[in-house]
Formats: sequence, C-alpha cells, structure tokens
Amino acid sequence: MSLPPIDIPLGAMRFNSDSNKLEYWNGSAWMQIQTFSPNLDGGVRGLFGGGEAGANNESDRIDFITISTQGDATDFGNLSASRSHLGGCADRTRGLFMGGRLAPGGHSDTVDFVTISSTGHAADFGNLTQSRSRTTGFNNSTRGVRAGGDPFTDTIDFATIQSTGDFLDFGNLVSSRRGIIPAASPTRGIMACGQDPSSGNQGVNTIEFVVTSTTGNTSDFGDAVKTRRGGAGCSNSVRAVFGTGYIAPAPSNTASSEIDFITIATLGNAVSFGDLKYDRIETYGAVASPTRAVFGSGNDGSDNFVNTIDYVQIMSTGDGVDFGDLSQVRGAAAGCSNGNGGLG
Repeated sequence: MSLPPIDIPLGAMRFNSDSNKLEYWNGSAWMQIQTFSPNLDGGVRGLFGGGEAGANNESDRIDFITISTQGDATDFGNLSASRSHLGGCADRTRGLFMGGRLAPGGHSDTVDFVTISSTGHAADFGNLTQSRSRTTGFNNSTRGVRAGGDPFTDTIDFATIQSTGDFLDFGNLVSSRRGIIPAASPTRGIMACGQDPSSGNQGVNTIEFVVTSTTGNTSDFGDAVKTRRGGAGCSNSVRAVFGTGYIAPAPSNTASSEIDFITIATLGNAVSFGDLKYDRIETYGAVASPTRAVFGSGNDGSDNFVNTIDYVQIMSTGDGVDFGDLSQVRGAAAGCSNGNGGLG
C-alpha cells in the first residue's frame, strides 16, 4: 500500500544534502536559492534618515550602524532639510532619501543622496513626480523606486540610483495607499499593507509586487497575516519580514511588535515570524544585511517617541533582540543599507 502524497506548503524550505544547497518549494518543484554576500569593507551599513522628534519637530539627522554588530548608532550627517515619514533605498555605494513630511504639515518631493561608506551631509539628487510623505522605497542593484504616499496616491516612480535627476513614472498600485511596507529581491519589489481611503483607521493586508527592472502596474502576491499600517519592512534576497505598526482590529494607538514573513520568489500569504523586542508604531526605518533585519525608531503608542533598535535573524523565526539605540529619540525615520535584498 502506497502512502498518500504529502502536501508541501508554498514557500517551504529545505536543505538538499546531495547538492549542499538551500531550496524552496515553488508549488510544483524544489528550486535552488541563489544568494550572494558581498565583501564590504567594515560590513554592511544601515542608515536611518530623518524622522519626527515631536509635534511639528521634524529631524534632519542621519545615523548609521554596522548591521553585523550590536551597539548604538553613530551620527552620519544631515539631510538637506528636516523631514519625517520619508522613503529610503540604496545600492552598494549610494543611499537615497525620498520625499517626506515638512513641519508644519507640508509634503516634500525632494530626493537626497549620500555615499554610504563615508559620513557627511546629503546632497540633492532631484525630485519625485509628486510631493508626498508616508511614502516608501525599495531597489534592485541599479534602480530606486518610490511607491504611494500622503496625500493618498497609487503612483509608483523610479530613478537610476547612480545618476541624478528627477524620478520617472513606473506604474500604479492596485489602490491609493500611504504607509506601505517595502521589501525587495534582485528581481521583485514588494509593497505590503498600509492604509487606503476606504480602510478608515484600520489599514489593509494586501501584498503586491512588481518586477523592478521593468515598468508597469503591480500584481497580487497574497495577504499579510493581519492588517497593518505604520510599520516597517526589509529583506535579504530570499525572505522579506514586516514588523511593528498598528495592527487591526485594535484601538488606533495600539503599538505592535508582531513580525510576518514571505518568501519573495513565490506567491502566497505571509506567515507569522515572532515578535520584536519592542512594541512600536510609525517605525518606517528598517535595514537589512543578508542575515539580519534591523528595526529602528518609532512611537510607543502613547505619543512617546523612542530611539530603540532591535533585530532578528532573517532566515530563522523567533523573537527580536536588542541592538542598541539611535543617537536621537524619533519616529518615522527612513532606512536603507548597502547589503539589502534587492542587491542579491
């Protein structure tokens, strides 16, 4: 008598002892995971730029950390203007900080850039196609992409990171959203959750994706475990993690530490990962190396801004560990790194 077939869940992972390779299940076959860990002098750097330090008190501070270590962040320099709720992306040498909220309540189309391996103030890159805050960013090895924002928009635009100049139209989200959570592999850009006008104060659980090297509208990926807004996300080349934020249904200021994850090369719904060390909303800033996801900045849900940083090991599951502190208490800082999943 033969045994019944075993249902393998989409995105399941295994170690193939014959080939000594890590593989994932794409729904019909086991596929080898391709990874690349660059030899970066001093390790992968994560940058946290801008943020909200209080009512109508936006920050121009940029901090940096070495992701493979633990400890407090170090001052890097300053943005061209104080902004919060901005997007970030990076290639191996250059980081971009896009858009953001200006005090008191305006929105910016400014894009700044920095050289990640150095320290110093940001320089002008160009402008987004729209002035937007609560926007998000992701990248592959050449392109930086900005998606959504406040006032509510479905617009996605892009630029070549090693150039300077204004962003160009990429396509559209399935609906107008702000506070989207980003992640990327070298081929796909992921946009999860956020808030659209129909969701009230609860947010959505939608996950969409694009092929970053092309242009066009998003396609459906699946759903997050719960509706989430005001959170942060990052990835290595295989797996994306989404953490913190307002989780619905809950009172509007309930802060969360919950983490979901997806396997970027597949399609399907997110799976619970664990919990970060700290409950936070309005985090926005998350940075990654090939092994670690690091979350920094936020609000504890009681209108108290924080400087806490915590991290998880991306290819595991489990709870977060304290990393250190930012140099300044603030929420809604943008994050980028020179070892993120969009780079391989």
